[in-house]
This record gives sequence, C-alpha cells and structure tokens, in this order.
Amino acid sequence: MKKILSLLAFISGFLFASEQFVTYEVDGKKYEGYISSPSKNAPLVFLVHDWDGLTDYEVKRAKMLNEMGYATFAVDLYGKGIRPEKIDDKKRLTSELYKDRVKMRTLLDAGFNEAKKQGLNVSNAVGIGYCFGGAAILEMARSGAQLKKFIPFHGGLQTPKGQDYSKTKGDIVVFHGTADKVVSMQEFANLAVELENTGIKHEMLTYSGAPHAFTVIGSKKYHEEADKASWKRFSEILEDTF
Repeated sequence: MKKILSLLAFISGFLFASEQFVTYEVDGKKYEGYISSPSKNAPLVFLVHDWDGLTDYEVKRAKMLNEMGYATFAVDLYGKGIRPEKIDDKKRLTSELYKDRVKMRTLLDAGFNEAKKQGLNVSNAVGIGYCFGGAAILEMARSGAQLKKFIPFHGGLQTPKGQDYSKTKGDIVVFHGTADKVVSMQEFANLAVELENTGIKHEMLTYSGAPHAFTVIGSKKYHEEADKASWKRFSEILEDTF
C-alpha cells in the first residue's frame, strides 16, 4: 500500500510540475513573469531579476530550485518584451524604478499577487534578488510584505531616505562580495547596524575576492567559489525555513 501511495504521489507531482511564462497586467501594461514548480504546494521562492530584466539567467536559477523541490515565480519589473542589452538602457530602466519607489512596490506586489492567482504557495515563501533585484527585494522587505526571508545576492543595500525596516516581517540574509566596487563594504556594514538596531533577525555573509555580480554564470565577473559557497548556504537556509 505504501508503494502505491508513493507512486500516486509521484505521478501527481509529475502531472502538476510546470514551467511556463505568464502574462499579466499592471496599470494597463503587460508584464511577463516565469513560473517553475515541481509540485502542488511546493515552498515558493519569489525571485527578482537583475538589471538585464527577466532572462535565461533567472530561468536557470528557477530550474535549479525546481530540482531541489522548490517553486519559483520570477517577477518582471520592466514589462513584457523589455530586456535591455545596452548599458544606457539598463541604467535608465533601473533609475526610473529607484526614483519611483511606489511604482517599484506596486510591480512587486502585482507579481506576488499573480503568483497567488497561479496557485503557488505564497503563504510559505521567501524572496530573493540579484543585483538590482537584490535592492528590490529589500524594498519589498521594508514594505512589510509577508515573506519569511528576504535574500539579496550582491544587491544594492542602501536604505532610501525616509525609509526603514520597522514594518519588515521576515529575516534578512545578505550575500555580498568584499571585492564589490559597486556596493561598498561600508553600505554592507551600515545595513547590518540598521537591522540590529531595528531588531530584525539577519545573517550577513561576505566572500573574499568576489566582485559585484559574482553569481552571474558565464559573465566576466563570475566568481565560482563564491557562487557555489553562497548557493550552498542558501540551500541550507531554504531547508531550515521550509
């Protein structure tokens, strides 16, 4: 009987497993997120892309999480089909959202709501983000979003003027390279002090020799040792959380 039940559970999980792009609208504009889920009610990782937009990199990370038993919803903060390749375009798109935090939060909330509409387990979820996405996931933390953890990988760490972490519901985990020339170690330290003073449970990890964007596989800044070490710790955090 146990073997039959296990087989049925496996078949059920196989039938449910899905990987697909989904289109949704925010204020009349179309956005395209990505879903990867191994089974019904799998714990959810809400993922925010870097300044390239939602590309093959985020899809790759979602597939890695799927293999580990976790669902992913990769949110789109730029708009369907908007995947900048030129540096100037990337700077423009991120700058627009950095300057309009209300819009950034609206887009993050819309993506999270879409994950819920798609039947993903938003009540048992963490949020992660890469580079620009790391800054965005901390914006989500400050907004009071209902996630168990907020985890930036080499993300922007500076708290905007007038904001704080008084509404933050979950823990903060930061993965940062000590050779990062974009986000300084001073910003890293400032965030640690702010979280401590606010009473937010946090874990701050650094990796020697790792530059900004150290997890981006295939890029010139990729740092294999730091990437593997941070992913290993991230995997442990997911197991402890879920």
